[in-house]
Amino acid sequence: MKHFTHSALAVALISALSACGGSGSDDTPVVVPETGFTFSATEMVTNLTDDVIVAGYSNLALRGAAMLQATQTLVATPTQANLLAAQEAWKAARQPWEQGESHIFGPVDSLGIDPHLDSWPLNTTDLTTVLANNTGFDADTIKGWNDDVQGFHTMEYLLFGDGVADNTKTISELTTNERDYLMGLAEVFRDYTKTLDDAWLISHDGQSGKAYGELLKNSGADGNTFYSSEVGVVEELVNGMIGIVDEVGNGKIADPFGESIDKADTSKVESQYSWNSLTDFSDNIIGVRNVYLGELEGNADKQGIIDFVNAANPALATRVKTEIDDAITKINAIAGANNMPFRQAISDSDGRVRIQSAVDALTKLQASLESDVLPLLKEWNI
Repeated sequence: MKHFTHSALAVALISALSACGGSGSDDTPVVVPETGFTFSATEMVTNLTDDVIVAGYSNLALRGAAMLQATQTLVATPTQANLLAAQEAWKAARQPWEQGESHIFGPVDSLGIDPHLDSWPLNTTDLTTVLANNTGFDADTIKGWNDDVQGFHTMEYLLFGDGVADNTKTISELTTNERDYLMGLAEVFRDYTKTLDDAWLISHDGQSGKAYGELLKNSGADGNTFYSSEVGVVEELVNGMIGIVDEVGNGKIADPFGESIDKADTSKVESQYSWNSLTDFSDNIIGVRNVYLGELEGNADKQGIIDFVNAANPALATRVKTEIDDAITKINAIAGANNMPFRQAISDSDGRVRIQSAVDALTKLQASLESDVLPLLKEWNI
């Protein structure tokens, strides 16, 4: 409404000036005031590509290899200590993957890596059939099976059990066939994480195409059919942040949370076997913070999306940073004083209050990214 009033006033002034004798013969050029803002994004895009995205995928590949090593050790020497070590290796691999969901575009999508690694929900019926009718479990055979009987959550189920009453499992509960399948799954997992890392560092299609990291850093270059300018790159990065904030708030949390405590649905809780759900959600938004700030946690300060926003609106840049931190804090607070897992919190009155607070924080952050940050692309004088 305020904007309309100013426009109406401007129209009135123009009309009045015209009525005061404007003959149309004045050739004085009209000076159009400059609007928008300027920002050189090359350093930011290079940094986000190398130090956040590729560094995260390289870390994932290393932890995928460690996961395979842990399962090989478990098969060779099936002890409780080695089972616990394999569980920790799974959690360690989960961290860079979940943080990487803030930029889930490029090869992770085009090569189908996401469903290979992280299909949810798990198909426990087919998993039971697979275990009953097969032995040996070589990697090539597993790759030919459906995604919902491989990847993170199949390994999680075998390592931690059903997660209903607890997330512990004894070595006596892990059969020889389950151990062998786990090792085969870990080999497939290792292969896919390496393929993803190679796609960003060596070739996006595993053949003659350039590394996806080079395509992202060299928008507009000859032969780059993926990105014609840095506008498209920054838009991809901001939309990646929006996408995972939306998924966490309106999918991962809201779906099992339900409209009321009676409609809470534990079957929809991701990572419910390991009780790692809250860590997953927190890591998702930490991934958003990594892209926004331009560095992985603990690394030196470099350019991120915050610098792009700051060039246009310093107050907005600070506000979004605060909202990201608040969302992470509210997610972590869901556990409460007694460290309640998300699977239990959705059916607990106090837990649901804490969950709603986290959802509200995520909604606020998503609105800022969609309504305040993304529109800056139209004001950017590149």
